[in-house]
Amino acid sequence: MKKKLSQLPSVDLLLEQEDIKIWQKNYTRELIKEKIKVVQDGIRANLLNDVDQDVSVEAVSQRVVEFLAQGVEPSLVPAINATGTVLHTNLGRALLAEEALDEMQAAGESFSNLEYDIDKGKRGSRYVHIQNILRELTGAEDALVVNNNAAAVLLILTSFAQRKEVLISRGELVEIGGSFRIPDVIESTGAILHEVGSTNKTHIKDYEKGINEETAALIRVHTSNYRLIGFTEAVSDRDFVQLAHDHGLPAFNDLGSGLLFDLQKLGLSYEPTVGEMIEADYDLVSFSGDKLLGGPQAGIIVGKKSYIEKLKSSPLLRALRTDKATIAALEATLRLYLNPEQAIEKIPTLKMISLSREDCAKKAQVLKEKIEARDSDFDLKIEPGYSQVGGGAYPGEQLPTSLLRIEHPKCNESRLERELRLSKNHIIARIDDGAVYFDLRTLLEGDYDLIAEALAQAVSN
Repeated sequence: MKKKLSQLPSVDLLLEQEDIKIWQKNYTRELIKEKIKVVQDGIRANLLNDVDQDVSVEAVSQRVVEFLAQGVEPSLVPAINATGTVLHTNLGRALLAEEALDEMQAAGESFSNLEYDIDKGKRGSRYVHIQNILRELTGAEDALVVNNNAAAVLLILTSFAQRKEVLISRGELVEIGGSFRIPDVIESTGAILHEVGSTNKTHIKDYEKGINEETAALIRVHTSNYRLIGFTEAVSDRDFVQLAHDHGLPAFNDLGSGLLFDLQKLGLSYEPTVGEMIEADYDLVSFSGDKLLGGPQAGIIVGKKSYIEKLKSSPLLRALRTDKATIAALEATLRLYLNPEQAIEKIPTLKMISLSREDCAKKAQVLKEKIEARDSDFDLKIEPGYSQVGGGAYPGEQLPTSLLRIEHPKCNESRLERELRLSKNHIIARIDDGAVYFDLRTLLEGDYDLIAEALAQAVSN
């Protein structure tokens, strides 16, 4: 091993290799030298630990090139979601409609009237672009968009409840994605958390008893990532709002995923819509843009004009505002909701949720035939199963689906799952009962050939 240490190619020699010299279009010569030294140090460390290494100029050059390539490859890459979870937080949540993608590209490749009033020829507001359509879709007096729903809650409570108490039911103190908890979010705004009621039951008298001279607002948080069943009771929205207003206090609602129309016709259970919360007379309602709405990541706030105007005047808003691409994508998504049938057809999230088990079985048959055409040794079976909405929406609710069970005599399920995950298209599947499973609900037609190719390659590997 010590002999090989002396044979390690020098930095100057490696810099003269043609396959390394071409990287000067991406890196400065000095940076390439630093990368070479990192590779050399790694090889030396292995040799000193008696790990054999090829120290030929060709082999070391190849390792340097691979290291250089890592620096120009994107870290955020596409993946294929075969899990059946429609709103998979780890895989980017909602896919955008073509209309939204088109509007994002248009906003990104040209100048726009983001903050320019064309009619008046002077500076305008970026928030006007979504105000009118959100008013129409929800019945609210005004609307505002920030970068996510946690930011919406942060802005609302910072603006209206700093150093004052906020009343919330103990059963609504949920933990949301990434280990963020509603109590922590509330207290980070400078508001004082005042819990009322119990985990499973909160009565109107609990809120009445909790109101005092330090109370700034009553807030309701939708428990979108879990559901209490059995011996439970909650105050109706109208009674909740009426109590707040009788005491001269605002009522806020963090609705979480945020539905713009009832999805019971798609086979899901009832969930309150944004419009219904506005009808219940909440002063402000906030919800996400990238969950059930099926748009880009955003925190949408709708409600009474006087409250929205105060939010717009907050210095915190500048730190939480959305960019032009998000506004463009959100506006395009919202326009599709003007016709609910069109929204179900064109917004990927709603379209995936609407698929029946029979629809998924037809997709599974197409994929099965494509896989068999490349490798007949695969054992493929179409089986019934269940998907989930995901993204903290409809907890515990299952969507009947069809699964493609995949086995191969030369490759066990763990190895096959790993090969698919690490393939160039990063196919994310399920493992269960000694096999790999694809849920067809979340697969796109363009995925089929890529999957068949990846499976064939996985077995050959």
